[in-house]
Amino acid sequence: MYLLIKRLFDIAVALLTLLFLMPFFIPLMIILRLTGEGKIFYKQPRVGKGGGHFGLIKFATMLENSPNIGTGDITVGDDPRVLPVGRFLRKTKINELPQLLNVLKGDMSIVGPRPLTPRNFDFYSEKVKEAIKSLQPGLTGIGSIVFRDEEAIYKTTELSHEEFYRQIITPHKGNLEVWYKKHRSLITDGLIIVLTAWCIIFHKSKLYEKIFRDLPEWTALKEVKNGS
Repeated sequence: MYLLIKRLFDIAVALLTLLFLMPFFIPLMIILRLTGEGKIFYKQPRVGKGGGHFGLIKFATMLENSPNIGTGDITVGDDPRVLPVGRFLRKTKINELPQLLNVLKGDMSIVGPRPLTPRNFDFYSEKVKEAIKSLQPGLTGIGSIVFRDEEAIYKTTELSHEEFYRQIITPHKGNLEVWYKKHRSLITDGLIIVLTAWCIIFHKSKLYEKIFRDLPEWTALKEVKNGS
């Protein structure tokens, strides 16, 4: 019953949101077409439910060949590959909104684990991979809230970006997604949606720690900071 209600909710929210945002999307698409490399959308292979791949749709915010330049799949603060308009879109998370089309197609849900590229997904342990593959990936999720400013976190370490992602960020992301699988419910999903909107407005807020008091502790980051 939970999955049926969740799917009906996904379809309703995706349709209504797309209709509501269309007057805003049209001028934005014109701006994107006339700036940067002239691309409006960007589609990237991501790992979905069952481990299969699907094309995740975003507004184009980076150079088209970004995966083969610099830090590859990892985007860092002040990343030179990000286009001028793209910085605003990424900061406000507007670049993620075309994924509502993925939700309508059934590739994604409104709430669930954030779908990763195949390369980054392979950084997870086998236990975490199996947990995530059993879930529908989401437009937002507990990992999206906790790591909403992930690009800035890379400034806190002297490790290479890939080492930091693999050793510090990936284990905690995996623990958060396993936590979601254990606690998923209509109430949890509703709270995550509200917290997502809250954190977009109040970017530095950690209200999620008060709402979800049993979230996994990020021990690896503390160890790095204590060792520095």
